[in-house]
Amino acid sequence: MKILMISDVYFPRVNGVSTSIASFRGALERLGHSVTLICPDYPVGQVDEPGVLRIRSRQVPGDPEDRMMRYRDLIALAPQLADQDFDLIHVHTPFTAHYAGVALGRRLGLPVVATYHTLFEEYVHHYIRWLPRRWLQLAARRVSVHQCQQLDALVAPSQAMQKALIRYGVTTPTTVIPTGLSLESFCHPQGAQDDSDFRSHYDLPQEARLLLYVGRAAFEKNIDFLIDTLPKVLAEYPTTRLIITGEGPAHDSLVRRAQEVGVAESVLFLGYLDRSGPLQAAYRAADVFVFASRTETQGLVLLEAMALGTPVVSTAAMGTLDVLKEGEGCLIAEDNHDDFATKVNRLLSDNTLRQQLAERAQTYAASWHEDAKSAELVSFFRTLTAKGFEKTVK
Repeated sequence: MKILMISDVYFPRVNGVSTSIASFRGALERLGHSVTLICPDYPVGQVDEPGVLRIRSRQVPGDPEDRMMRYRDLIALAPQLADQDFDLIHVHTPFTAHYAGVALGRRLGLPVVATYHTLFEEYVHHYIRWLPRRWLQLAARRVSVHQCQQLDALVAPSQAMQKALIRYGVTTPTTVIPTGLSLESFCHPQGAQDDSDFRSHYDLPQEARLLLYVGRAAFEKNIDFLIDTLPKVLAEYPTTRLIITGEGPAHDSLVRRAQEVGVAESVLFLGYLDRSGPLQAAYRAADVFVFASRTETQGLVLLEAMALGTPVVSTAAMGTLDVLKEGEGCLIAEDNHDDFATKVNRLLSDNTLRQQLAERAQTYAASWHEDAKSAELVSFFRTLTAKGFEKTVK
């Protein structure tokens, strides 16, 4: 198949959508399909890739990380794209990419499918704080319904996301296909840094118990929950360190929160770590991976931790409900500080349990290989391009 992907985000912008796109692109091409990606250009850190077409973009007001593509520049590509004989358009974000994708689908006579990566009703209030949360949630739902009804089909990364769309009133055909894990590219020897090397690099005592969070430093990730839980862990294991990797708009707020709770000396903010080595070293060095996001579409970092043999303690909500299975590399905690700390302390106190979960984690993560998920995606795409398929773009 020849697939045209369009997204408002991609590397060097690091987030779950960029990771998902890269995962599916690589796996689809290994399976013999052709993928062209249209995405924004970035002023810093951009790497040229075959099959990636960068579009002029401008900064989003109040958001230094993201870029906004120019709609007219995308539409102007229609004649060039028509010559490439694509089978369908796959949209990944609901901004310029969505509207341009729908318009290009009409012009080129192609079905348009989108992956609904983000539950925006749980995000917008973090960034538009001057309006009532309920108003913002209703507005986000209405926009989502309007956009979803313009599409021929939808991909939801989790059962919870699919149920949310049905609850909204979306009637567009939807299938659930989570993003797979690139075991070969992520779990390679280059990242096999010794635990002691990682600790010495960051001046971490050898006896310290390490809790790790990986992801954007964003308000919706509920990282403050982890910070607020830390005193209950420190009460039993005073040398514990909470390591927070990733960058984002909540960083300064989280630093202040650690100071307010009185755990600033036990929280280490490392910023962005390169996936080709330093991030893997962090996973391998950690005693427990901790996660508490209530709005996660899927939670790929949970599978990454498991793939590298790091047991997980996490709450289960939205997309993580599909990923987490009690005892399969993880302990599932209730959404309160007491139970979360109890689960963490249980793992820190029981080396045998921790090792058992680590072994199960690697086996479980292997079942999420990206090639299998990409094959599911192709099968779904073929139903959209089959002879007699009736377009439903409105």
